[in-house]
Amino acid sequence: MKTCKYLLCIIAVLSFSRAFCQQVPLTTAPLQQTSVNRSNGAPVDSSKQKDIIDVIEKIFDKSISPTKRQLPGKANFSVIPYGGYTLSTGFTVDITGNVGFFTSTSHQQNLSIIAADLGYDSKIQKLFRTRSEIWGSDNHYKFVSDLRYEIYPTDTYGLGTLTTLAKDNDIDYRYVRLYETVLRKIGSNYYAGVGYNFDYHYDITATGDADRSVSDFIKYGQPTSSRSSGINFDFLYDSRRNPLNPLGGAFASVIYRNNFIFLGSDANWQQLQFDFRKYIRLSPNSNNVLALWSMAAFTSGYAPYLDLPATGGDMYNNSGRGYAIGRFRGKDELYLEGEYRFGITRNGLLGAVIFANGESFSGLQNNGFAGVAPAAGTGMRIKLNKHSNSNICIDYGVGTGGSHGFFVNLGEVF
Repeated sequence: MKTCKYLLCIIAVLSFSRAFCQQVPLTTAPLQQTSVNRSNGAPVDSSKQKDIIDVIEKIFDKSISPTKRQLPGKANFSVIPYGGYTLSTGFTVDITGNVGFFTSTSHQQNLSIIAADLGYDSKIQKLFRTRSEIWGSDNHYKFVSDLRYEIYPTDTYGLGTLTTLAKDNDIDYRYVRLYETVLRKIGSNYYAGVGYNFDYHYDITATGDADRSVSDFIKYGQPTSSRSSGINFDFLYDSRRNPLNPLGGAFASVIYRNNFIFLGSDANWQQLQFDFRKYIRLSPNSNNVLALWSMAAFTSGYAPYLDLPATGGDMYNNSGRGYAIGRFRGKDELYLEGEYRFGITRNGLLGAVIFANGESFSGLQNNGFAGVAPAAGTGMRIKLNKHSNSNICIDYGVGTGGSHGFFVNLGEVF
């Protein structure tokens, strides 16, 4: 499939820990130690683990003390510059990073993360994305942010799961996203909140379907620009301690978004989103985890074409491994994925996964679901930062219709 990303090479890896305040004392658990299995409360001792920076330090500084990196600082950064290739956009250079930290010295709340991605390729696709999930003291508040600016030539194939590659329609647009949400604790691991969502697509152009038929993009009535501006109401359950690499717990999110013309939206439309995840640690003495993920989205009113649910449309653009982002699209979506994560080396440096997923979208002619697009694959895990438990994830997925390719992520896919 011509829009699948293929990994060319990892140019360099940089992972480091810095203390913005006094180093954590020996009596305080390191970041990784607080990633516990809630069923038994047993922490993972990061001082006994190895990551890439340990390997690099051992190679280039043989006199290094083995206890130098046993304790993390207040914030732990992980950065990957890498090169890749997309058949539709050419060579790409990307730098992806995240920082994991606690917002108090007690380390009793969940791990907060800020992630950023800056990319450029040989066919003028440029993007900047920053996403964050920040927990307040004692987990009383959660602040969620998703900010983006993209110049994004890509492909769309129409609406529904039964679309074919013959409906490939080259599309180009610029995109601004501004999502901000604040949630307040209302019970043990339960939260409710409100936020603002803004999507602005402009300078939209499309070449038309490859088979020269009238595209769903035209039939749907997409103009050269679109604005969606609305209020979202969130209900959340989250018992994970570390969203970068959950070893146990569960996540359940229900979001109702209502867009209004008086807020600047082109039309009044609504969307209801569900996101459920469960992490089952198979042994208290290992990091082997069975992870399950399901999503659903239902749209009413006239939502802009590019704001409809689509493959890779989740917050971190990770759903539907085996297909390119945007391969399937529709007013309504159903999604299910399972992944088994297991270690290869006892020191935690290397691991692997096997996964399978399926997605279904409603078509243009009716609101019913028709067909399922399955995909499956496997991948490697390389420990980038043992204190935040952040992995480099390199997966190879295969879907239907000849779709296949590598997918690279910093932190677990879900």
